[in-house]
Amino acid sequence: MQRVINKLGATLSASLTLMLGLCATATVFVATSHLEEDAVSLDFERRAGLRAFTIQRGLEEAVQVQSVVNHFYATVGDPTRDQFENFTRPLLERYPYVRAFSVQRFVSDEDRPVFEALRQGARPGFQITALAEGKVEPVPAPQQPSYLVVDFIEPVPGNEAALGLDVSRNAEIMGALGAALASGRPASTPPLRLAQFGPDERGLLVIQPVYRGGVQPTDQLARRALLVGDTSAVLELNGLVRKILDSAGLMADHDIGLRIYVGAQAEGRNLVYRHDSAPQEAHWLDHLLKPGTLFRHPSTTVSSFDIAGQTWHLEISVPPRSLFADHYGSLLILLVGVIASLLGAAYMRALSMRSHRIQQLVEERTAELRTTNALLSDDIKARRLAERALRLRHQAIEASANAILILSAQEPDYTIEYVNPAFARITGYSSTEAVGKSIRFLEGRDSDPEGFETVWIAMREQREHNVVLRNYHKDGSELWNDFYIAPVRDESGEVTHFVAALYDITSMKRYEAELEFQASRDTLTGLINRHMLRHHLEQAIGVAERQKQALWVVFVDLDRFKFVNDTLGHKAGDTLLRTVAGRLRAAVREADTVARLGGDEFIMILPEQDELTLDTRSLQRIMDAVAAPVTLGGHTLFMTCSVGVACYPNDGTDGETLIKHADIAMYRGKQTGRNNFQFYTPAMNEQALERLRIEGDLRNALDHGEFLLHYQPKVDLASGRVIGSEALIRWQHPQLGMVSPARFIGLAEETGLILPIGAWVLRAACTQCRQWQLGGYADISVSVNLSVGQFLQKDLVSSIADVLEDTGLPPESLELELTESLMMTDVEHAIGILAGLKKLGVRLSIDDFGTGYSSLAYLKRFPIDVLKIDRSFVRDITIDADDAAITASIISLARHLKLRVIAEGVETDEQLDYLRHYGCDEIQGYLFSPPVPADKFEQILRQDRVMT
Repeated sequence: MQRVINKLGATLSASLTLMLGLCATATVFVATSHLEEDAVSLDFERRAGLRAFTIQRGLEEAVQVQSVVNHFYATVGDPTRDQFENFTRPLLERYPYVRAFSVQRFVSDEDRPVFEALRQGARPGFQITALAEGKVEPVPAPQQPSYLVVDFIEPVPGNEAALGLDVSRNAEIMGALGAALASGRPASTPPLRLAQFGPDERGLLVIQPVYRGGVQPTDQLARRALLVGDTSAVLELNGLVRKILDSAGLMADHDIGLRIYVGAQAEGRNLVYRHDSAPQEAHWLDHLLKPGTLFRHPSTTVSSFDIAGQTWHLEISVPPRSLFADHYGSLLILLVGVIASLLGAAYMRALSMRSHRIQQLVEERTAELRTTNALLSDDIKARRLAERALRLRHQAIEASANAILILSAQEPDYTIEYVNPAFARITGYSSTEAVGKSIRFLEGRDSDPEGFETVWIAMREQREHNVVLRNYHKDGSELWNDFYIAPVRDESGEVTHFVAALYDITSMKRYEAELEFQASRDTLTGLINRHMLRHHLEQAIGVAERQKQALWVVFVDLDRFKFVNDTLGHKAGDTLLRTVAGRLRAAVREADTVARLGGDEFIMILPEQDELTLDTRSLQRIMDAVAAPVTLGGHTLFMTCSVGVACYPNDGTDGETLIKHADIAMYRGKQTGRNNFQFYTPAMNEQALERLRIEGDLRNALDHGEFLLHYQPKVDLASGRVIGSEALIRWQHPQLGMVSPARFIGLAEETGLILPIGAWVLRAACTQCRQWQLGGYADISVSVNLSVGQFLQKDLVSSIADVLEDTGLPPESLELELTESLMMTDVEHAIGILAGLKKLGVRLSIDDFGTGYSSLAYLKRFPIDVLKIDRSFVRDITIDADDAAITASIISLARHLKLRVIAEGVETDEQLDYLRHYGCDEIQGYLFSPPVPADKFEQILRQDRVMT
């Protein structure tokens, strides 16, 4: 019986040992597996969150870059293609996931021929195109009331198909433009196929409107009224996502699957990017044991966010992983625990079969061992959990991208006891250099004292604190960081240490500073821009109002700046603008403001001060600074400027009015001959309104045949007979009647209409002269004035040759009149053009000689035939000794250089006698005849009138 009892006792002891071992093993296994599962889930969430954040930040940067381009376009006003290319090139290099930047402009159907012709000058064959249904290549756009045309696009290579494309018929693009108008912010199109992409590629446009005058209207109606086009960033979606992920180093991680949808729902037709994760090779034990039912694994997470009005859905997933990739520890604990329990049970069974006395002793010791084993298991479990948690926290701190510091709570030094590796990477100080030192060593030489003082106060008060600090890297470079510090308490609640986290935000601070500079400064000259000008002007007006003092707003515009750009190139033009900006800044006081409004226009704010009053000497000093010679690429230029001045409060009490009135005064200065300054008067405003009306009518005058030519006879003083004529344009306006050239020639030069008008004058004059020659007046010649715009044309010589060939006029019967200042702007360029004209056989004349930058050294190099004395000298030669001396000197100079000389504006017999006395060759003026129509000039020829 006792034996049976002993066996039962042995079996019971063995069974109990086995159960206890398995329970302990199961408890440790479950706890360990939960920790492993939490680590796997946390890793998946971290990786998924990093991708979602990276993609969202990249898309937001693309939208922000588009806003920078739009701000540049609005600031400059109407940049040239080169300016647009120069501005966008560094942005494209910095943000490679942007496919292109473009500018769309609204063009009416009636302006389409002019628009296409102007763009063909820079891009031969340019035309407005459209994407036809079912066709890949663009075709000429069908006629419609208006077009939204891709005017600029950078880079051009790879995007040629989009240049000139009419996108007004694209509902998605127009919808995005409408959304941007409604919200006042950038808007995105849904995914669509673009002309420059392949048939299987899709992209989207981030669109932001551009308004007339560079203003930013505050309401939707105003935005629609001032809309002239838009700027857009072209994003190829598949490449965009790849470049964003690649720039963050995430493309190398093939374990994560990613699908991106753009649209209201995350469905198949809205899928724009797909990257499937690489399948994981299953462990052979996974197939054998199938332990996956014991664990949970993350598989998929979906996040959504809005970018420029479009909803983006990110579906991030991971493939099933082998259980043995993430649960080695728990499975090993399970295996060892089971084996240990079985061995323990077997051992107990063997001991139970010994003798009764030994059995009793064994039972006693077994009971003690059982108790000790249970306590030991609990202790081991707790120790392992504590060690694992401690190791995990240490690994997390060591792997943190932020600098972590542990400080002693002992005042006043707060000694550093530990720093993680990120601390050395961020600050440059190694662990050995930092540990043992006071936290105060981070303050540096001129760090943020107020920010650090708040940290000391928080440590003394033993509370948490967060502050942005500025200090320095070990190498001396500036370091901005987001600094967080918190107390660490022991079991009794006493603060024993402080833990601090330091996050490096230097790059973000630099980017903010760069954006602030770009928003307030002109990128070319460094002067304040149009946006910041308004702020400065409002402040200056406020000060002037409080102190009851005057304030000048000075509008400076360079004369003939377009000539420099067209002859020497935009790079030289940019250099000239920077030079002028520096001179303007040096020509005024420290308290004065100089801003670049755009192009070659500058605004200066000159406030009156108690010790200094404002007078015209300040304006003359500004003009003298601009007029100093400038050498660009071996060419010496003599630039002048026209200056308009508006005064606060007489000419306006707000900034917009003062700038507008100064602009009007500047244009008055240009109309009166340039290189002067004008103060605003109310009459100028009426002239400006008339100018707008004339500008509108001038664009249609050539098509409606409203121009005609009058001819003023040229009389040879030796024979007294008419030997030629000067062709002078007149405008027969349907409402205003005969309009003087003085009212529209300058306007035609500014608007570029002088080119077609000048071409018409040349052809009409040559045709008429040839008709007179065929009518029996073979010796008659005609002279035509060349404008600056015509003189700068690259095909000037060939176009004149074509006119001579078409009309049959002999080259020696055509005389071209050029102003002295036109040729002196760039002497070497002018000499080359004049040499080409002389090869044709035409005669060359310098008009208004003596009124410009006369230089005898250059005059002898010009292949000219005639000097024309300006009427301002001829008018007073009989009453002004200086004018008489100048006229006589010009005639003598012409004779020594073997040139003919002609005087214009001869109106009295006394003037005629003086000119004959000194040997003038020809004259023209009212004394013989005013300019007359062609039929009356022919009547003079038939009458064979002679000047006696």
